[in-house]
Amino acid sequence: MARHIEELLASGVERRLFPGAVWAVGDAREVTSQGACGVLDPCGDAEFARPMTVDTVFDLASITKILAAWSCVGVLVEDRRIGLDDPLTAYWPELGGHPLGEATVRHLLTHTAGLPLRANLRPLYGPERAAIERGVLHEGLRHPPGDAVQYTDRAALILGFLVERVTGAPLDRYCREQVWEPLGMRDTRFGPHPAAYAARCAPTEWDEETGSRVRGSVHDFSARALGGACGAAGVFSTAADLGRFLRYVLDPTGAAPAGPAFGGEWVRASLRVHTDGLEPHWGLLWFPPLNVTPAEDLWVHYGFTGTAMWVSPKRGQWAVLLTNKIYYSRDREPLMEVRDRFQEIVFGC
Repeated sequence: MARHIEELLASGVERRLFPGAVWAVGDAREVTSQGACGVLDPCGDAEFARPMTVDTVFDLASITKILAAWSCVGVLVEDRRIGLDDPLTAYWPELGGHPLGEATVRHLLTHTAGLPLRANLRPLYGPERAAIERGVLHEGLRHPPGDAVQYTDRAALILGFLVERVTGAPLDRYCREQVWEPLGMRDTRFGPHPAAYAARCAPTEWDEETGSRVRGSVHDFSARALGGACGAAGVFSTAADLGRFLRYVLDPTGAAPAGPAFGGEWVRASLRVHTDGLEPHWGLLWFPPLNVTPAEDLWVHYGFTGTAMWVSPKRGQWAVLLTNKIYYSRDREPLMEVRDRFQEIVFGC
């Protein structure tokens, strides 16, 4: 398997689909195979033209939805502080009479709330966090909740706001204290980042405002507008930390965290289809790859910057593929071909 993965990713580097990649595969006990190829920044100075290593840090983009929004909501659901079928008016009474007030937590977790597809926060609501949150919560809907599955960053944004509303804690602190630190995820964090950490980060897109690569600061504009941390994007991490997280997803009883966190009840509830009668299929923020049936029990989430992670309870296996493909292009199709082939190599489907 390792040889086939290495050949696939080396080809991606050669074709300039991404400057480099880090990957890892494992089961509930350990990492069974891992590797890295390419360089951090092929167009940069000598310091950043160095090879990628298995501990390179990546801007995870939408994988944040799993590491932050899904995880923290899971803690609160298992603690009975949030109910999946509670309308949002249970947490924001001021939403009574507004379209979003009728949506439930489950609608947000399955992308069926009818929210606008684009975040577009700062142009719509200005630079102030309070105004952004108010604007997102009071925006009109595209369709009634439950009518269709339409992926949107706004669902996880609102879930992040909900965690803060219920706990009274900033999302970044709650993630760190309730999920990441108990699981030993020492390299996982929202920004801003210290210089030593930023130096380990794979750079992403060219930033016209600064005249440099985005390196060690978040690429996502929504996360930038919200100070670097939100439920939809902003988390940076390594393949090793994602492996720790996914091992726990596979076996919450085998590596119980030191403090409160989501457990097997939340995992089992999430990794099943909640959108019967609608396409595409969706669990709770996780989804089956489009070319795989729900019966295969393979679940995935991708990140716009070039990241992906899979978990399959049926196989007792997980996988992580981290690239900084946004370095070269926003075109998603070539990378999806690599992801699909990686998935086939690891999971056989």
